[in-house]
Amino acid sequence: MRERLQRCGALVLSLALLFPPSVSKPSAEVSEAINQATSQDERPDPSIFSPEELQLLQQRFGVHGPQTSLAQLFTRGVDQLQPLRELTIDQLRQLKPVIVKESAQHRVNPMLVTAILFDEIQHAKPGEGLPFIAHSGLVKTHGPAQLAITELIHQNRLPANPSADEMAWARNQLLDPRISVVLLVGKMIRLKQELGLPSGRRLDASSSYADAKAIATLAYLHNGKLDYPSRILSYMQDPELHGLIYSSRRSQPYMLI
Repeated sequence: MRERLQRCGALVLSLALLFPPSVSKPSAEVSEAINQATSQDERPDPSIFSPEELQLLQQRFGVHGPQTSLAQLFTRGVDQLQPLRELTIDQLRQLKPVIVKESAQHRVNPMLVTAILFDEIQHAKPGEGLPFIAHSGLVKTHGPAQLAITELIHQNRLPANPSADEMAWARNQLLDPRISVVLLVGKMIRLKQELGLPSGRRLDASSSYADAKAIATLAYLHNGKLDYPSRILSYMQDPELHGLIYSSRRSQPYMLI
């Protein structure tokens, strides 16, 4: 049964990859595959990609394999550092208004955005957020979302062959935390369109296997490492991150007795 469900999930993704929005998609086949993948009680792991899926993603997007075992061990170790986690949560708390606003406006799951930001901030290299490091050209990705200058080109915010001044402007944009969130949401929109996913509906990992698979694919394409989607799906279920995004503070009314 598990193998059959995985084949159904692979079919959903494969059809989306083979038939992007600019081409007429076989909606009946996609609908049938989604129904088959979500009609069973048992769900396969959406972060596991079949060889056919990996081949399609490699051909279209140039993604990679997982981190080395040593790098994965280091990542897990970093996640256990409570002071670092608290600093990361504090940064996300400051970014919450723009996360919620942009996600709602563009129908992107705010927990996906939050999980990516949490991972990228948590595992950022020391000093790489400093302007002089960014402008030195020693690092390729910048800001809380760890985006590259090429993302601004993809979003038509920068010409295909930017000048030195334009690249300097782009790095400053990427370093701005609020703009970084806006660009990350824009990247999710762009990737959803390239995968043929519905742009007007928010994906919900807990509602269907097809949505969870789509979210795992978006995470994979953001980072390019095969072990990244499982971390993002895990962070999306983190109670503290959920509370950060969905809770609201209300001041207690002053009452005279």
